Amino acid sequence: MRAKVTMNIGFLGMGNMAQAIAKGWIERDLVRAGEIVAYAPHQDRLKENALRIGFRAVSSAAEAVQRSDVVIIACKPYQIHDLLQEVGFELVGKQLWSIAAGWKNSDFNREFIELGLPVNEASNAKFGWYTPVRVQCIMPNTPAMIGEGVFLFEEDNSLRPEELEVMKHLFAGLGMVVLLPSKLMDIGGYISGCGPAFVDIFMEAYADAAVKYGVPRAAAYQLVGQTVLGSAKLMLETGDHPGVLKDAVCSPNGTTICGVAALEKAGFRSACIESIDAIVNKKKG
Repeated sequence: MRAKVTMNIGFLGMGNMAQAIAKGWIERDLVRAGEIVAYAPHQDRLKENALRIGFRAVSSAAEAVQRSDVVIIACKPYQIHDLLQEVGFELVGKQLWSIAAGWKNSDFNREFIELGLPVNEASNAKFGWYTPVRVQCIMPNTPAMIGEGVFLFEEDNSLRPEELEVMKHLFAGLGMVVLLPSKLMDIGGYISGCGPAFVDIFMEAYADAAVKYGVPRAAAYQLVGQTVLGSAKLMLETGDHPGVLKDAVCSPNGTTICGVAALEKAGFRSACIESIDAIVNKKKG
């Protein structure tokens, strides 16, 4: 069992991903429910979720920040600028963890400099008693809702080493933590963040194939879901290359290699790569 962390954590925004994180920490006894507060503009919905999950709802972003040692930015990316304008100076001396898509440490530093906030320890000479806002950006994905998430941590961060270790501990309790350089955060996020949708299409298609040949729909989803889950765990736990695992299933002149050949003929690998190309090109455009 992972040790419980003692700190006050405030969420700014409480959508599905923030709810999954807060709920996971509370249910896995990683953080005490009373140490998590949250603000969101839709107060009725926030209060309902607070009762269901166990955190405390507050009525303003400023109150959430004031009550917290760690502030988690969990709002929509386009809302961050205005939010920082509202609570910026309340963040001084605190940790800020962001799960907002596309935002990096450099983006927050730019916002803080615009506000006149210290962004590193050296700025103490200028700001006197001020200590900087210490930032870590994370890209989560939806399987975090069941404790099987991927959390991409940007290597460029301003947390103190002991703070980063606590943070890794908390998120590792909800899945896998992977550190990536800033320049790879976007592509990493396309794989882990968009990837669940691609895997869902893959599972739906194979379930349809099973149904086509007589397998009941519910059983088809169970077969496909467990097959994907087991195959993924086999790769991660053995460390074997996916090609090695694929070869182990493909007997000479057997059924599996015939199916593999059909996928190759249909351009399955190319389609997978092109799905990421399409995202990259959209972002460039």
